[in-house]
Amino acid sequence: MAIIQSEQRDAYRRVQYEPSVSAALAGKTVKSLTQFGSRYGVLIAFLILWQVASRLGWLSPAVFPPLDTILTALWNGLAGGGLLDDIAISLQRAGIAFSAAVLVGIPLGLFMGQVKAVERSLDPILQLFRQTSALALYPVFILLLGLGEASKVFVIFWATLFPTLLATIGGVKQADPKLIEMARVYGASRLSIFRRVVLPGAVPSIFVGLRLSATTALLLLIAAEMIGANSGVGFQVMNAQYNFQIPLMFAAILLLAILGLGANYMLERLQGRLCRWNQLNR
Repeated sequence: MAIIQSEQRDAYRRVQYEPSVSAALAGKTVKSLTQFGSRYGVLIAFLILWQVASRLGWLSPAVFPPLDTILTALWNGLAGGGLLDDIAISLQRAGIAFSAAVLVGIPLGLFMGQVKAVERSLDPILQLFRQTSALALYPVFILLLGLGEASKVFVIFWATLFPTLLATIGGVKQADPKLIEMARVYGASRLSIFRRVVLPGAVPSIFVGLRLSATTALLLLIAAEMIGANSGVGFQVMNAQYNFQIPLMFAAILLLAILGLGANYMLERLQGRLCRWNQLNR
């Protein structure tokens, strides 16, 4: 009799537990869908409107092809291997320029941020160069370096250097003076203060500069490949436009956007790993 009563109690608990679990899962699903819709709803609506408007003739399909046509052109270009070669060439150009900007900008920014006399003397010329468009200087780079890879890489490097450099300087100068003073009181050396206080505090600002530099690298990459290039994703945009291959042109533009989003995502993930303490303080 006791066994039967125990089984009845267990059955009753399962009946009560299962609806609560189902309700919790349903609540989580609704919450996830709401968050997804609030973040991506406008984008999805825009894409659907583009597809419908192009198919129904509200927009000229010759100028704004339907999205399925663009995706088909993108798939054909990737499957054929043509766009894959252009992606590799573009990533090589942007990667070399971005890496050089990081290797130059971060150490120089850390040095200038620590030594006020150097920062004060170099800031005017840095501001002058920063305010000068890299595209305006591109003909000068072509005259100096020719139409080859060197001028394309250097113009991207020139444009991507300043966001990283200035963000690093700003991050170092924003170090908490109270923490620095406390470290001095406890007898920390200047190098220890830099390693344990200044540098960790500057890392979030440095990543802001890196993300800006990555975006700038892709923007300048397009411009550099549109002038005097015969390969690369930017070249494919111009070449498709000249040959009136509008779906392929939009496919190349979409590909550039995907590359930009991918670079930004990787930098965000890296920042999240290196700045977990900063995420906890938010």
